Amino acid sequence: MKLVTYLYEGTEAAGVLSPDGTGVYPAKALGYACESMNEWIGLLAEEGLFGLGRAVEAGCEGEIPLERVTLLAPIPEPKQDMICLGINYMAHAEESARYKKEAFGGERPYAVYFSKRIGAAVRPGGEIDGHFDMVERLDYEAELAVVIGKDARGVSEEDAAEYVLGYTIVNDVSARLLQTRHQQWYFGKSLDGFTPMGPWIVTADEFSFPPKLAIQSKVNGELRQDSNTELLIFGVPHIIRELSRGITLKAGTIIATGTPAGVGMGFAPPRFLKSGDTVECVIEGIGTLRNTVG
Repeated sequence: MKLVTYLYEGTEAAGVLSPDGTGVYPAKALGYACESMNEWIGLLAEEGLFGLGRAVEAGCEGEIPLERVTLLAPIPEPKQDMICLGINYMAHAEESARYKKEAFGGERPYAVYFSKRIGAAVRPGGEIDGHFDMVERLDYEAELAVVIGKDARGVSEEDAAEYVLGYTIVNDVSARLLQTRHQQWYFGKSLDGFTPMGPWIVTADEFSFPPKLAIQSKVNGELRQDSNTELLIFGVPHIIRELSRGITLKAGTIIATGTPAGVGMGFAPPRFLKSGDTVECVIEGIGTLRNTVG
């Protein structure tokens, strides 16, 4: 199932795509008393996906044609900062070290975690604010994002799948000069308009666990990143186990699992984004997240 947040006749609501993909079933029409995706995730944490699946199969009298809605980011305003993993593909670790002119030893014994502020996630088709008055080296990062479905604390790798609601696509837009100048990634990755997300959350039952999915990015139609999530250094089970040992991962938590090689800074010379560029982030089984730089 594909869970969406959409705008229809001036009202924002949560829903699910119809099985044929031509319409949206509003969550309220399916019997869920919720005003937002955050609220709906809370209800699904208590009830699970089984009841929703049966309701979707039965159909919905309140179906809205897809062409009449505007898809928003599936979680437009997350309750917490997004948790991100840095340099979590070996080839990207190598290109990152090369860009920073650092020695690369070929080992990553521990995961690198950081957070990213999301005031408002950018919708599919929306504009990436380049902040070119302060940003000189604007970059893209296609990432598989995990959405936690229920509060997770002290979860084993064997049980990690039970805590995943689903997956979406995130473009971890990054201001490289700010990122390196401040020697901490938060500011350079958290500017307004730096988190395109979507087009929806695909529920975890659509994939094997952990997911092994082709992941790509394209800039103005040119293939830049081309990898597979099975090459994650630290996979989803490890991430959930490690973080939940000391942090309660609340339902609705978004975890961006890292980006593969092929980002702009990885080229010689680097190929950063400019105004008017179109960036597509594509993940097998989820879809395409397309945005244009303003």
